[in-house]
Amino acid sequence: MTVHQPNNPLHGKKLADILEFLVQKYSWQGLGERINIRCFTHDPSIKSSLKFLRKTPWAREKVEQLYLDSL
Repeated sequence: MTVHQPNNPLHGKKLADILEFLVQKYSWQGLGERINIRCFTHDPSIKSSLKFLRKTPWAREKVEQLYLDSL
């Protein structure tokens, strides 16, 4: 059963898709400058960043907010 969330702009967006959008828009270096997280600044990859972001709510919130600001 899927709940419709019309006021949630992130509804239906996967974290991986959000991260790939941001990397394409800003590059890893630009992303690391905007959000100073080690997984963006030292040997970054989608896989390692997703692993960190899924475990760290404050970092995920920053990434989601940057995504919303970038739209």
